[in-house]
Amino acid sequence: MFETLRNALKVKDIRNRLRFTLFIIVITRLGCQLPIPGIDSAQISKYLDSLLGDSFNLLNSFTGGSFESMSLFALNVTPYITSSIIIQLLTIAIPALEEMYRDGEDGRKKVEKLTRLLTLGLSLLESAGLAIGFGRQGLITNYNALTVIEMIVCLTAGAIFVMWLGEQITDKGIGNGISIILLVNIVSRMPGDLYNLAQKFIFGQQIGTIVIATAIILFVIIGTILLTILLNDAERRVPVQYSRKIQGRQQFGGAQASTLPIKVNTASVIPVIFASSLLQFPLVIKNLIGANPGGAAGFFFNAINQSNWCNPDNWSYSIGLVVYLVLVVMFAYFYTSITFNPIEIANNMKKQGGFIPGIRPGKPTTDYLSSILGYIIFIGAVGLCIIAVIPIFFNGVFGANVSFGGTSIIIVAGVILETLKQIESQMLVRHYSGFLTE
Repeated sequence: MFETLRNALKVKDIRNRLRFTLFIIVITRLGCQLPIPGIDSAQISKYLDSLLGDSFNLLNSFTGGSFESMSLFALNVTPYITSSIIIQLLTIAIPALEEMYRDGEDGRKKVEKLTRLLTLGLSLLESAGLAIGFGRQGLITNYNALTVIEMIVCLTAGAIFVMWLGEQITDKGIGNGISIILLVNIVSRMPGDLYNLAQKFIFGQQIGTIVIATAIILFVIIGTILLTILLNDAERRVPVQYSRKIQGRQQFGGAQASTLPIKVNTASVIPVIFASSLLQFPLVIKNLIGANPGGAAGFFFNAINQSNWCNPDNWSYSIGLVVYLVLVVMFAYFYTSITFNPIEIANNMKKQGGFIPGIRPGKPTTDYLSSILGYIIFIGAVGLCIIAVIPIFFNGVFGANVSFGGTSIIIVAGVILETLKQIESQMLVRHYSGFLTE
């Protein structure tokens, strides 16, 4: 990793892209500290902490603490992530949208435009709900229609601006714009969370307890990171043979052997983000409107609260963990189905004169790739589930309530690896471009 960064800094274009990305990150963090006019951030922070408790740890981690302080960037990347989930779910229900998604670069630009519009709509809806909810709780000075409109405009503008900053990182920076912002938000919360862990399990404890607690904390964090790296690098290489080219009576070259790499974790961190967001959304809405249902509804909301999972005092709430793992597997299959098309790959392979040894071109190749993809996706999804469960288990059993858990660590490690690969690919392109121009 350090060697990649060191080599990247030697290239002027990539060095400029890194500077630009750092500049955007600084702007994002500054926006997370800017208060909204007419809002008592300290009072709102106390209110949210007492009302939501640990149930919004993931949301607060995704927003870099800006939601808790209700700053200008309080919504941050969450409307965009939710919009992406909705749009990608609709690709299954609406064939025209699925066709648009698969229709090359132009189709994807149209899908991105729809995602932006939906982000705007969700930002308006969420900011209106927050403004009205806080106003009724007496947390807004001079609560009236003008103040509500002001808060809606500020929160919506902040969310759209964050989305635009992410797009700038993608276009002019090192890529993965929204993911980079999400990564920075999560990392910004980690020092405080590590301090809280140390304060609870290490400070003031006996030597034996300190050693055991430190070993467990390091094991969970380092082990999860190593497993994530292993899962992201794992791939199945399908052998592909390309026949020799014939032009007239002449043959050019011999048969060439190659491989088609298929990543085990084809969907990366997307299934974890989708599943976590889907479970957190109803919980946050319930808490913000002040609802306190009982009976089956109350059990449902307790079950989807991650802080209740693996709790020795009430294991029944861990049914929510089972639902979470099922969603991760489902989203892994779903996301891979819209990003990896065996039919298209088989057709491209056939056009280039390639074939898999022992498999006929065309439909047999498609069926073969689909069968391989089926169990590879399952292995990758199970790996994601294991990585996600490890911190959740220790958090539930030992009561280590922090804003980052398995989900956040998977996102951090996954985004860092993907970003490094993008930097390496940019360096490779730069190398070949320089070679061709010489």
